Amino acid sequence: MGKAAGLETLEAWKVARKMRQEISKLSKTFPQYEQYRLTDQIIRSSRSVSANIAEGYGRFHYKESMQACRIARGSLVETLEHLITAHDEKYITEQQLLEQRAINDHCQKLINGYVAFLRSRLSPPK
Repeated sequence: MGKAAGLETLEAWKVARKMRQEISKLSKTFPQYEQYRLTDQIIRSSRSVSANIAEGYGRFHYKESMQACRIARGSLVETLEHLITAHDEKYITEQQLLEQRAINDHCQKLINGYVAFLRSRLSPPK
């Protein structure tokens, strides 16, 4: 199956994918007038997380992979901001926000762990 099969075993990517799928379902409940505003923004930012993890994975250079993960982390925080906005606008419930925040937090921890792993590969122990 090649390199893509390796990507699909990467825990940070798997959680980012799950988050993207959940956001896609959730955003379908937003009002129609938000289609080209909040709905578009939250879908794009959530897709950016898994896409940047994948892009970094495919770079085969630790520094480039780390940079792509930093971009993914920024998109992850942006997605959280959009979720908070959706809650403020009463498009999602407090419970939905808490559930999405838990996935977001878990994804961030995994990305941070992956960056730490990549950093450790740059300077092997002496």
